[in-house]
Amino acid sequence: MSIEAQLFELRELARKENLEILAEFQESKSAKTPGREIFGEMMRRVEQNYGVGILAWHPDRLARNSIDGGRIIYAVDTRKVVSLRFPTFWFEPTPQGLFMLQVAFGQSKYYSDNLSDNIKRGVRQNCVGASGSIAHPLAIKTTRAFAISSRTRQTRVL
Repeated sequence: MSIEAQLFELRELARKENLEILAEFQESKSAKTPGREIFGEMMRRVEQNYGVGILAWHPDRLARNSIDGGRIIYAVDTRKVVSLRFPTFWFEPTPQGLFMLQVAFGQSKYYSDNLSDNIKRGVRQNCVGASGSIAHPLAIKTTRAFAISSRTRQTRVL
């Protein structure tokens, strides 16, 4: 689902449940690796307050890595976050709720890591021809529109 569609659904959920949205954060970078600037800004604001909530589409929109997931879990543990709301996932700030949230973060990390491995394996298999040679890109140029141009040379695989 697109970011715009997720935001629409989240605003509708907030309206239906009478939730006040204090700020909106839109992150286009993957949650697979830590260091996202917008996520960091959101967490800085959360950590400066007590008793705030986070509304997100799904836990995997917040974290697919152990550092960001742990940061959210710790914010719940220290009561910086008292409510996590998801239209597609149930959460309560109880020991079992925290455990299930951690499981959701772990599943998200597993899915992301496994998908990466499968894609790499598929690319390797697509590059290997019947002659046992593999095409290696010499130069790949990627633009914001994801247009790709490349030249290849043949290398014998032993």
